[in-house]
Amino acid sequence: MRGLQERAARALPAEYVEEVAGWRLRHSPSCSWWVGTVLPHGVAGPDEWGRRIRGVEEFYAGRHAVARFQISPGACPDGLDTALAERGYRRESVMSLRVAPTAGVPAPAAPGALRVRLAYRPTSAWFEVWHAVHGHGGDPRPEWDLLARVAEPSAYACAMAGDEVVAVGRAVADTGWAGVFGMATLPAARGKGAARTVLSALANWAGDQAADRMYLQVARGHVPALRLYKQAGFRELCSYHYRTAA
Repeated sequence: MRGLQERAARALPAEYVEEVAGWRLRHSPSCSWWVGTVLPHGVAGPDEWGRRIRGVEEFYAGRHAVARFQISPGACPDGLDTALAERGYRRESVMSLRVAPTAGVPAPAAPGALRVRLAYRPTSAWFEVWHAVHGHGGDPRPEWDLLARVAEPSAYACAMAGDEVVAVGRAVADTGWAGVFGMATLPAARGKGAARTVLSALANWAGDQAADRMYLQVARGHVPALRLYKQAGFRELCSYHYRTAA
């Protein structure tokens, strides 16, 4: 769990990171909020939690931001979740961390129906589709900057219907694993195999990178995505959630 969440942090690099005895405090103004959460992965006993949590709150208060912890079983100290709840932190955004053997991700059900274009850096066409689905009309520059900070080998896949990009996704290879991020399908193309086409292309690329295992993170309530990933062979390793200061 800890290794996968730290790979994911490298694939979604925050603008500012401060490490304090194994707890990684991340801040990334204007990016998706989960990029700027705390990864409390270092060992810490209950007698230290009050001091540690106060230090986290001071870090975020000094940056006019809200303190949020990513609570992952097997990666965080036992009892920290309870300590945060007692301090008034809200539990929210339950996520599913899923894994699959790269070789087991199936090819699209209708091969050739859509063609795939693969690049090793984000293109304007790739980003426009991602931003149309996930950008919510916000400033695109912080997300472009985030992608520019990714240091590990990456692939950006576009599913094409004719000359139009209808679905996208990206993968990041990191020490035997490939993480899947940024999956997005335009509304008119949903239910037609575009996302499966993207996922298959990313799996083929991951195999070429000697990444024989893949992982991804998806909201527990996102039923269509959960169905897609289950059909592609991704099983849940565990669920995790966030704690947000009141």
